[in-house]
Amino acid sequence: MAAQVCDDTSEATELSSVKRLYLKPVAKLGVHVTLPEIKVAGVSISNWEVMERLKSMIAPDQFAVLRVVESSLEFIRFEGEADAKSLVSKFVSKLDGKFIKLSGFADPLKVRAAESKLKFPSAHDWNSFFRESDDLDERNPGERPDTIQMKGLPCKWFADEDSPGKPSEEVLIAVFRRFGKIRCVDIPILDPYRQRLSRGNSEFQTFYFGSHLHFDAFIQYSQYQGFSSAMTALKGMKLMYISEEGRAATANIQVDFDRTCHLSQKNIKKRDQERERLIEIERAEEERKRMEKEEEERRKEEERLEEERKEAERERVLQEAVKKKEERKRAKEERRRQKRAEKARKEIERRELRRHLERERERKRAEQKECAMRLLRELLQLAACAKEKEDEEKRKFDEEQKKREQELEMLRQIEEKKRKLEEEQRRREDEERRKKEKLEEQEKNLRDRLIQNLKRMEQRRDELKKELLQRQIASNMAKLSSFVPGERTRK
Repeated sequence: MAAQVCDDTSEATELSSVKRLYLKPVAKLGVHVTLPEIKVAGVSISNWEVMERLKSMIAPDQFAVLRVVESSLEFIRFEGEADAKSLVSKFVSKLDGKFIKLSGFADPLKVRAAESKLKFPSAHDWNSFFRESDDLDERNPGERPDTIQMKGLPCKWFADEDSPGKPSEEVLIAVFRRFGKIRCVDIPILDPYRQRLSRGNSEFQTFYFGSHLHFDAFIQYSQYQGFSSAMTALKGMKLMYISEEGRAATANIQVDFDRTCHLSQKNIKKRDQERERLIEIERAEEERKRMEKEEEERRKEEERLEEERKEAERERVLQEAVKKKEERKRAKEERRRQKRAEKARKEIERRELRRHLERERERKRAEQKECAMRLLRELLQLAACAKEKEDEEKRKFDEEQKKREQELEMLRQIEEKKRKLEEEQRRREDEERRKKEKLEEQEKNLRDRLIQNLKRMEQRRDELKKELLQRQIASNMAKLSSFVPGERTRK
């Protein structure tokens, strides 16, 4: 399993200060989610959605790892891991007995949670194993409880400075000798013959050689006390590395006591014998390949010599052919030279004739040019006379045109003065008309105001008459009431 980033280093115990390695308790818990009966076809429950609900239930805390380990129509089983052992009980209290309500399902999902029990051998297990084995002798190293088998160790954490990324037996011994003196160690991936040895013989244990990120190792302690202390210290632990920058990472490792007697003298001797056999086979194979290579080189040398002989024969034939070709080429070249000489002679004659004809044409062109120049001078004289006559006519025409323009200008000025007088006359008439209209408008407004004043005066007069009439009526009524005594008494 790949190394995981770790944010909590509070529970770590130091394993090796030089290599910055620590042991940290494994904090795992199992989560069992019971699923409701699905009554509608095509409807399913998303493991991812359930996982997100579980994460929200423990918030603000977080799982370091949460994965599905088993899924069926009745339940989903998760395995979670926390950054610290103290968080496991807290997670269990938040999850155990709780319910998850999913959209689309009427029945809730019941959650059960408990701390996972880690499988790890006890002292009784290894003592019983070696005691009940008839073919083992506890007096021999490797045939008694003294060897630890570890799997999943990160190569980078156990590498030395000279070969980074490759585990080192010296570094492995330096890290784990704190529990006791180490007799020997074995890292199978460092043996180039181990994979072939495991493949060819079923007596030897097979190892995983596909990835060089992790490795397996066997550590044999000289005393039982060292073996026991190491097993006790590694129980329920995972490996943690803290870099110089303070970043921490953890890796889950598998630890068990060696059940195969891998580091017993008998098995070591078998591996050494098998390795020697493979080395001999490899040497024989290399010798065979060398002899085959020499035979192949000898055969190729013979083929090369034969090819050189054939090439020399071909070269001789080719030279004879080239010689004959050169002779034919020289004869052909001689014929070409004679043809070229004849062609050059004919070309010289053609050039002489061409020069003679060219001189004749030059002479005729000179005569034609002289005649043309004479005609051009006559035409220029005629053109000069025609131009003088044309200039005289143009001058007379310009004088008449100028006189006509002066007369037109005078007529234009007279028309302009006439137009201005008419405009002035119209302007005065318009002004008088506007004054007259203004006076009529004022007269009309005055008449309207007088009429309105007369109407108001008449209305006021009518109102006064009505008021006077009402007063007279009221006075008469008062007089009439004074003459009727019975009426006053009734009142």
